[in-house]
Amino acid sequence: MRCRDAKEKLAAQRDHDLAPLDAAALQEHLHMCPSCRALQHSAHSVDSLLSATVTPRVHRSISTDSIMLAIQHQSKISQQLEDIHKQQQTRVARLRPAGAAFAALSFFTLSTIPLLVLAITIVQTDLVVQALALLNGVIDALIILMQYLLSALYLLSRNNWLLSGVAFSVVIMMGMWLRLMRHPQEA
Repeated sequence: MRCRDAKEKLAAQRDHDLAPLDAAALQEHLHMCPSCRALQHSAHSVDSLLSATVTPRVHRSISTDSIMLAIQHQSKISQQLEDIHKQQQTRVARLRPAGAAFAALSFFTLSTIPLLVLAITIVQTDLVVQALALLNGVIDALIILMQYLLSALYLLSRNNWLLSGVAFSVVIMMGMWLRLMRHPQEA
């Protein structure tokens, strides 16, 4: 029997799932192998320590007054939560018409922007040409900025240590942010 098999048999013996034939082969291996014998001895000592330290749980009695007090406290909390829920519902009911009007106005405004741009393009063509001339420099600057960004991303992806450092710093910053943004009662 190999030591690996003996360790499996020792675990089965501790769980009382070892066949008598396997138990005899295990005892023979333990007689010859000092390391497995030491393993059996240490497992036996751990089991004896665990069984000695387990103490029965003592249940204390709970009085009827404390149960009634807890029920009253729970009902007060439930009532407060119901009141907060009703307040939220009334606020939402008051804001619903204003929200619908704001959404309709925003949709109308955003949908007319392309038509306004088309009208300006047709009516004031020289104004559009001047605007595009101004944007020419901005577009060139954006292209140069993107080239710098691409080279920086290439350096980050080529150097695994640098990429790992950036990822680690992002994880640390997110952890700090989550720690700072938690609810004050959790502190």
